Amino acid sequence: MNHGLLCSAALVIDAALGDPTWIRHPVVIMGAAIERLESFLRAAFPRTPEGEEDAGRLLALAMTGSTLAFSCGARWCAGRVHPALRTALDLLWGWQCLAMRDLGKEAANVETQLENATIEDARAAVGRIVGRDTERLDERGVIKAAIESVAESFSDGIVAPMLYLWAGGAPLALCYKAVNTMDSMVGYRNDRYVHFGRAAAHADDIANFLPSRIAALLLVASAALCGEDARGAWRIWRRDRRKHASPNSAQTESAMAGALGIELAGPAWYFGTYHDKPVIGDATREPESTDIARACRLMRAGSILCAALCYTVGAVVPINRRTLRG
Repeated sequence: MNHGLLCSAALVIDAALGDPTWIRHPVVIMGAAIERLESFLRAAFPRTPEGEEDAGRLLALAMTGSTLAFSCGARWCAGRVHPALRTALDLLWGWQCLAMRDLGKEAANVETQLENATIEDARAAVGRIVGRDTERLDERGVIKAAIESVAESFSDGIVAPMLYLWAGGAPLALCYKAVNTMDSMVGYRNDRYVHFGRAAAHADDIANFLPSRIAALLLVASAALCGEDARGAWRIWRRDRRKHASPNSAQTESAMAGALGIELAGPAWYFGTYHDKPVIGDATREPESTDIARACRLMRAGSILCAALCYTVGAVVPINRRTLRG
Protein backbone atom coordinates (compact mmCIF):
# COMPACT_ATOMS: atom_id res chain seq x y z
CA MET A 1 0.00 0.00 0.00
CA ASN A 2 1.19 3.48 -0.83
CA HIS A 3 2.45 5.06 2.39
CA GLY A 4 0.48 8.26 1.84
CA LEU A 5 -2.71 6.24 1.57
CA LEU A 6 -1.65 4.22 4.62
CA CYS A 7 -1.35 7.42 6.68
CA SER A 8 -4.79 8.60 5.64
CA ALA A 9 -6.41 5.23 6.25
CA ALA A 10 -4.78 4.87 9.67
CA LEU A 11 -6.00 8.32 10.72
CA VAL A 12 -9.54 7.59 9.55
CA ILE A 13 -9.61 4.35 11.55
CA ASP A 14 -8.18 6.09 14.61
CA ALA A 15 -10.73 8.91 14.31
CA ALA A 16 -13.55 6.40 14.12
CA LEU A 17 -12.45 3.85 16.71
CA GLY A 18 -9.62 5.19 18.87
CA ASP A 19 -7.04 2.83 20.33
CA PRO A 20 -8.10 -0.82 19.94
CA THR A 21 -8.73 -2.35 23.37
CA TRP A 22 -8.97 -5.90 22.08
CA ILE A 23 -5.23 -6.17 21.45
CA ARG A 24 -2.24 -5.24 23.57
CA HIS A 25 -0.86 -1.87 22.50
CA PRO A 26 2.74 -1.87 21.18
CA VAL A 27 3.64 0.93 23.61
CA VAL A 28 2.58 -1.27 26.55
CA ILE A 29 4.82 -4.05 25.26
CA MET A 30 7.67 -1.59 24.71
CA GLY A 31 7.23 -0.19 28.22
CA ALA A 32 7.45 -3.64 29.79
CA ALA A 33 10.55 -4.43 27.72
CA ILE A 34 12.21 -1.14 28.74
CA GLU A 35 11.59 -1.86 32.43
CA ARG A 36 13.16 -5.31 32.18
CA LEU A 37 16.09 -4.11 30.11
CA GLU A 38 16.74 -1.26 32.52
CA SER A 39 16.92 -3.66 35.48
CA PHE A 40 19.21 -6.03 33.57
CA LEU A 41 21.53 -3.33 32.23
CA ARG A 42 21.86 -1.52 35.54
CA ALA A 43 22.98 -4.78 37.11
CA ALA A 44 25.34 -5.60 34.23
CA PHE A 45 27.17 -2.26 33.99
CA PRO A 46 29.21 -0.41 36.62
CA ARG A 47 27.28 2.06 38.77
CA THR A 48 29.30 5.01 37.55
CA PRO A 49 28.27 7.87 35.29
CA GLU A 50 30.16 6.31 32.40
CA GLY A 51 28.71 2.87 33.09
CA GLU A 52 25.17 4.21 33.25
CA GLU A 53 25.64 6.11 29.99
CA ASP A 54 26.93 2.95 28.29
CA ALA A 55 23.95 1.02 29.63
CA GLY A 56 21.58 3.70 28.38
CA ARG A 57 23.11 3.62 24.92
CA LEU A 58 22.70 -0.15 24.79
CA LEU A 59 19.08 0.20 25.86
CA ALA A 60 18.42 2.64 23.01
CA LEU A 61 20.12 0.39 20.47
CA ALA A 62 18.40 -2.75 21.74
CA MET A 63 14.91 -1.24 21.70
CA THR A 64 15.14 0.36 18.26
CA GLY A 65 16.97 -2.59 16.73
CA SER A 66 14.60 -5.22 18.13
CA THR A 67 11.54 -3.18 17.15
CA LEU A 68 12.78 -2.81 13.58
CA ALA A 69 13.78 -6.47 13.32
CA PHE A 70 10.51 -7.77 14.74
CA SER A 71 8.25 -5.51 12.68
CA CYS A 72 10.08 -6.18 9.42
CA GLY A 73 10.14 -9.90 10.16
CA ALA A 74 6.44 -9.98 11.00
CA ARG A 75 5.58 -8.10 7.80
CA TRP A 76 7.72 -10.47 5.73
CA CYS A 77 5.99 -13.50 7.24
CA ALA A 78 2.57 -11.95 6.74
CA GLY A 79 3.39 -11.18 3.11
CA ARG A 80 4.44 -14.78 2.52
CA VAL A 81 0.99 -15.89 3.66
CA HIS A 82 -0.88 -13.26 1.62
CA PRO A 83 -0.22 -9.63 0.64
CA ALA A 84 -3.58 -8.65 2.14
CA LEU A 85 -2.42 -9.91 5.53
CA ARG A 86 0.66 -7.69 5.33
CA THR A 87 -1.55 -4.72 4.43
CA ALA A 88 -3.83 -5.48 7.37
CA LEU A 89 -0.81 -5.59 9.67
CA ASP A 90 0.38 -2.23 8.33
CA LEU A 91 -3.05 -0.72 8.96
CA LEU A 92 -3.22 -2.14 12.48
CA TRP A 93 0.21 -0.80 13.46
CA GLY A 94 -0.39 2.52 11.74
CA TRP A 95 -3.68 2.84 13.59
CA GLN A 96 -2.05 1.98 16.91
CA CYS A 97 0.71 4.55 16.39
CA LEU A 98 -1.79 7.43 16.20
CA ALA A 99 -3.65 8.97 19.14
CA MET A 100 -5.96 11.66 17.77
CA ARG A 101 -9.29 10.32 19.03
CA ASP A 102 -8.09 9.31 22.50
CA LEU A 103 -6.16 12.56 22.99
CA GLY A 104 -9.28 14.56 22.18
CA LYS A 105 -11.38 12.34 24.43
CA GLU A 106 -9.06 12.73 27.42
CA ALA A 107 -8.78 16.49 26.93
CA ALA A 108 -12.55 16.83 26.65
CA ASN A 109 -12.90 14.92 29.91
CA VAL A 110 -10.74 17.54 31.63
CA GLU A 111 -13.09 20.27 30.38
CA THR A 112 -16.09 18.26 31.57
CA GLN A 113 -14.61 17.81 35.05
CA LEU A 114 -13.81 21.51 35.28
CA GLU A 115 -17.36 22.49 34.40
CA ASN A 116 -19.34 19.79 36.22
CA ALA A 117 -17.18 18.39 39.03
CA THR A 118 -14.57 19.44 41.60
CA ILE A 119 -11.06 20.74 41.09
CA GLU A 120 -9.77 17.44 42.50
CA ASP A 121 -11.63 15.56 39.74
CA ALA A 122 -10.19 17.94 37.14
CA ARG A 123 -6.68 17.42 38.50
CA ALA A 124 -7.14 13.66 38.28
CA ALA A 125 -8.40 13.96 34.71
CA VAL A 126 -5.52 16.12 33.53
CA GLY A 127 -3.09 13.84 35.37
CA ARG A 128 -3.92 11.16 32.81
CA ILE A 129 -2.37 13.19 29.97
CA VAL A 130 0.45 15.18 31.60
CA GLY A 131 3.72 14.20 33.24
CA ARG A 132 3.85 17.00 35.82
CA ASP A 133 2.59 17.00 39.39
CA THR A 134 -1.07 18.04 39.43
CA GLU A 135 -1.94 18.35 43.12
CA ARG A 136 -0.95 22.04 43.24
CA LEU A 137 -2.80 23.08 40.07
CA ASP A 138 -5.67 25.54 40.33
CA GLU A 139 -8.34 25.81 37.62
CA ARG A 140 -6.13 28.02 35.45
CA GLY A 141 -3.24 25.58 35.85
CA VAL A 142 -5.40 22.61 34.90
CA ILE A 143 -6.60 24.36 31.74
CA LYS A 144 -3.07 25.33 30.73
CA ALA A 145 -1.75 21.82 31.41
CA ALA A 146 -4.47 20.25 29.26
CA ILE A 147 -3.85 22.62 26.36
CA GLU A 148 -0.09 22.15 26.58
CA SER A 149 -0.58 18.38 26.50
CA VAL A 150 -2.81 18.63 23.42
CA ALA A 151 -0.20 20.80 21.70
CA GLU A 152 2.77 18.59 22.53
CA SER A 153 0.93 15.32 21.93
CA PHE A 154 -0.22 16.63 18.56
CA SER A 155 3.44 16.50 17.57
CA ASP A 156 4.65 13.26 19.15
CA GLY A 157 1.34 11.38 19.16
CA ILE A 158 0.05 12.24 15.69
CA VAL A 159 2.32 14.21 13.36
CA ALA A 160 5.62 12.47 14.09
CA PRO A 161 4.33 8.88 13.86
CA MET A 162 2.39 9.80 10.72
CA LEU A 163 5.46 11.29 9.07
CA TYR A 164 7.54 8.23 9.95
CA LEU A 165 4.70 6.01 8.73
CA TRP A 166 4.86 7.87 5.43
CA ALA A 167 8.65 7.79 5.23
CA GLY A 168 9.25 4.15 6.16
CA GLY A 169 5.98 2.37 6.72
CA ALA A 170 4.83 0.71 9.92
CA PRO A 171 8.33 -0.49 10.99
CA LEU A 172 9.75 3.04 11.06
CA ALA A 173 6.65 4.38 12.82
CA LEU A 174 7.02 1.69 15.48
CA CYS A 175 10.71 2.53 15.88
CA TYR A 176 9.70 6.12 16.53
CA LYS A 177 7.22 4.95 19.17
CA ALA A 178 10.00 2.94 20.81
CA VAL A 179 12.22 6.04 20.99
CA ASN A 180 9.38 8.19 22.29
CA THR A 181 8.43 5.59 24.91
CA MET A 182 12.02 5.34 26.11
CA ASP A 183 12.19 9.09 26.52
CA SER A 184 8.93 9.18 28.48
CA MET A 185 10.22 6.48 30.84
CA VAL A 186 13.93 7.17 31.30
CA GLY A 187 14.66 10.50 29.59
CA TYR A 188 14.64 12.61 32.76
CA ARG A 189 17.32 14.86 34.19
CA ASN A 190 16.99 13.64 37.75
CA ASP A 191 19.41 11.71 39.91
CA ARG A 192 18.21 8.32 38.65
CA TYR A 193 18.21 9.00 34.92
CA VAL A 194 20.54 11.93 34.24
CA HIS A 195 23.17 9.52 32.88
CA PHE A 196 21.20 6.37 32.08
CA GLY A 197 18.50 8.23 30.13
CA ARG A 198 20.77 10.58 28.21
CA ALA A 199 20.88 8.47 25.03
CA ALA A 200 17.11 8.03 25.02
CA ALA A 201 16.54 11.76 25.50
CA HIS A 202 18.97 12.66 22.72
CA ALA A 203 17.41 10.10 20.38
CA ASP A 204 13.97 11.57 21.06
CA ASP A 205 15.24 15.10 20.43
CA ILE A 206 16.63 14.02 17.07
CA ALA A 207 13.55 12.00 16.09
CA ASN A 208 11.21 14.89 16.89
CA PHE A 209 13.30 17.75 15.52
CA LEU A 210 11.69 17.99 12.08
CA PRO A 211 8.20 16.66 13.00
CA SER A 212 7.78 19.20 15.81
CA ARG A 213 8.45 22.08 13.45
CA ILE A 214 6.11 20.69 10.81
CA ALA A 215 3.48 20.22 13.53
CA ALA A 216 3.84 23.86 14.57
CA LEU A 217 3.32 25.04 11.00
CA LEU A 218 0.30 22.76 10.69
CA LEU A 219 -1.17 24.43 13.78
CA VAL A 220 -0.65 27.84 12.19
CA ALA A 221 -2.48 26.65 9.08
CA SER A 222 -5.18 25.06 11.22
CA ALA A 223 -5.70 28.35 13.04
CA ALA A 224 -6.51 29.99 9.72
CA LEU A 225 -8.96 27.20 8.82
CA CYS A 226 -10.64 27.15 12.23
CA GLY A 227 -11.11 30.88 12.59
CA GLU A 228 -8.42 31.30 15.25
CA ASP A 229 -5.57 33.81 15.24
CA ALA A 230 -3.23 32.45 12.56
CA ARG A 231 -1.12 35.62 12.59
CA GLY A 232 -0.77 35.35 16.35
CA ALA A 233 0.18 31.68 16.03
CA TRP A 234 2.91 32.56 13.52
CA ARG A 235 4.17 35.50 15.56
CA ILE A 236 4.35 33.67 18.89
CA TRP A 237 5.87 30.60 17.26
CA ARG A 238 8.60 32.72 15.72
CA ARG A 239 9.23 34.48 19.04
CA ASP A 240 8.84 31.72 21.66
CA ARG A 241 9.58 28.43 19.89
CA ARG A 242 12.94 28.09 21.66
CA LYS A 243 11.66 28.85 25.18
CA HIS A 244 12.10 25.32 26.52
CA ALA A 245 14.94 23.11 27.69
CA SER A 246 13.93 20.68 24.94
CA PRO A 247 14.60 21.86 21.38
CA ASN A 248 11.15 20.59 20.37
CA SER A 249 8.53 21.02 23.11
CA ALA A 250 7.98 24.76 22.70
CA GLN A 251 7.40 24.46 18.95
CA THR A 252 3.75 23.41 19.09
CA GLU A 253 3.07 25.03 22.47
CA SER A 254 4.05 28.44 21.12
CA ALA A 255 1.91 28.05 17.99
CA MET A 256 -1.04 26.92 20.11
CA ALA A 257 -0.61 29.79 22.58
CA GLY A 258 -0.54 32.32 19.76
CA ALA A 259 -3.56 30.80 18.02
CA LEU A 260 -5.65 30.94 21.20
CA GLY A 261 -4.28 34.26 22.43
CA ILE A 262 -3.26 32.93 25.85
CA GLU A 263 -0.15 32.30 27.91
CA LEU A 264 1.12 28.74 28.37
CA ALA A 265 4.02 27.03 30.17
CA GLY A 266 5.70 28.81 33.06
CA PRO A 267 6.80 27.32 36.41
CA ALA A 268 5.72 23.74 37.14
CA TRP A 269 6.39 20.85 39.53
CA TYR A 270 7.75 17.52 38.32
CA PHE A 271 8.22 14.59 40.71
CA GLY A 272 8.22 16.96 43.66
CA THR A 273 10.81 19.32 42.15
CA TYR A 274 10.01 22.92 41.19
CA HIS A 275 11.05 23.98 37.68
CA ASP A 276 11.08 27.69 36.84
CA LYS A 277 10.19 27.39 33.16
CA PRO A 278 9.71 30.49 30.99
CA VAL A 279 6.23 31.46 29.86
CA ILE A 280 5.12 31.07 26.25
CA GLY A 281 2.66 33.41 24.58
CA ASP A 282 1.05 36.64 25.73
CA ALA A 283 -1.32 36.90 28.68
CA THR A 284 -3.89 38.95 26.78
CA ARG A 285 -6.65 37.16 28.72
CA GLU A 286 -7.13 34.37 31.26
CA PRO A 287 -7.43 30.82 29.87
CA GLU A 288 -10.97 29.41 29.96
CA SER A 289 -12.17 25.82 30.05
CA THR A 290 -13.63 26.24 26.54
CA ASP A 291 -10.10 26.86 25.26
CA ILE A 292 -9.50 23.12 25.67
CA ALA A 293 -12.14 22.37 23.03
CA ARG A 294 -10.64 25.05 20.77
CA ALA A 295 -7.21 23.43 21.15
CA CYS A 296 -8.69 20.05 20.25
CA ARG A 297 -10.27 21.51 17.11
CA LEU A 298 -6.88 22.84 16.06
CA MET A 299 -5.34 19.45 16.81
CA ARG A 300 -7.90 17.59 14.70
CA ALA A 301 -7.64 20.06 11.82
CA GLY A 302 -3.86 19.77 11.91
CA SER A 303 -4.10 15.97 11.88
CA ILE A 304 -6.26 16.07 8.75
CA LEU A 305 -3.85 18.51 7.11
CA CYS A 306 -0.93 16.23 7.96
CA ALA A 307 -2.69 13.20 6.44
CA ALA A 308 -3.54 15.23 3.35
CA LEU A 309 0.08 16.35 3.07
CA CYS A 310 1.35 12.77 3.36
CA TYR A 311 -1.18 11.55 0.80
CA THR A 312 -0.39 14.32 -1.67
CA VAL A 313 3.37 14.00 -1.39
CA GLY A 314 3.05 10.22 -1.40
CA ALA A 315 1.16 10.40 -4.68
CA VAL A 316 3.93 12.49 -6.22
CA VAL A 317 6.92 10.77 -4.59
CA PRO A 318 5.77 7.32 -3.45
CA ILE A 319 8.06 5.81 -0.83
CA ASN A 320 7.55 2.07 -0.89
CA ARG A 321 10.91 0.53 -0.14
CA ARG A 322 11.29 -3.13 -0.94
CA THR A 323 13.21 -3.77 2.24
CA LEU A 324 10.26 -2.56 4.32
CA ARG A 325 7.56 -4.12 2.16
CA GLY A 326 9.15 -7.50 2.51
